[in-house]
Amino acid sequence: MWKTILRRVLLMIPQIIVLSLFIFILAKAMPGDPFTGMINPNTDPETIEKMRQAAGLNDPWYEQYVRWVTNAFQGDFGQSFLFKLPVTDIIGQRVGNTIWLSILTVILTYAIALPLGLFSGRYQNSLFDKSVVIYNFVSFAIPIFIFALLMLFIFGYRLAWFPTTGSVSSSVEPGTIGYVGSRFYHMILPAISQALLATTVTVQYLRNEVIDAKQLDFVRTARAKGVPTNRVFTRHIFRNASLPIAAQLSYEITALISGSVVIEQTFAYLGIGKLFIDAINGRDYSVITALVLILGIVTIMGNLISDIVMSIVDPRIRIQ
Repeated sequence: MWKTILRRVLLMIPQIIVLSLFIFILAKAMPGDPFTGMINPNTDPETIEKMRQAAGLNDPWYEQYVRWVTNAFQGDFGQSFLFKLPVTDIIGQRVGNTIWLSILTVILTYAIALPLGLFSGRYQNSLFDKSVVIYNFVSFAIPIFIFALLMLFIFGYRLAWFPTTGSVSSSVEPGTIGYVGSRFYHMILPAISQALLATTVTVQYLRNEVIDAKQLDFVRTARAKGVPTNRVFTRHIFRNASLPIAAQLSYEITALISGSVVIEQTFAYLGIGKLFIDAINGRDYSVITALVLILGIVTIMGNLISDIVMSIVDPRIRIQ
């Protein structure tokens, strides 16, 4: 198994190289540059051109790419034109918020999806099962930004149960219990909003797998031997139905990455998702390329983790 994991890790290297080249070319294809709209209109064009030259924006694209990749492997993603700070420092200030928000979202997603999928499949065609199916259709159809706005309006503005902006209250002191509580309090509404829509695929797969597993021969044999129903479901059906959960791990990571951009922008949550939108609006190429590269690597690693988890859940599965 360790040889297989090592082989997959080595295969990630060309994938990351191709990803970095693709990201850099797309970033350069964007209209404008960091100096577009960010300089006083009265500034002399020659001065602007000197600034572009000093920033290396007039160099051939392949020279810029090699310089960017070399520095990136050393942990240097350049200087942000928009925030006037090193890109690494800016991402470091925001990434913690996104990581904790993602962890809470994953916990809530599976806390909702597991019981819904299991009981829906177990009690097929019941009122509960039909309610879950309707919930799946609605959550799959509604766009995340519309749902987030509804949650923000109802629970943030109308009921005032949760804060509507930011990632922590400005009145608390860092390092205190109140600071930790404030950060958690600011995460609840964005995490619930994203989790309620992220459960759709997991619930549907788990429900279908439970329904199919109930018809398998070994389940019928266990029931014929008088094994209690609860034991059949926990030891036999759930074990087989858990494979889609492992397979969906990489999908959940990708969904969290894409969903965090919308969620953080909607709730003005200071994470890398909002940073990404701000960087695009400001044509801050250094931040854009760094974020997309990091998120792309996280997605590739998510696929690897998913394969490893699947091989652990079912030893018959071998990573190809």
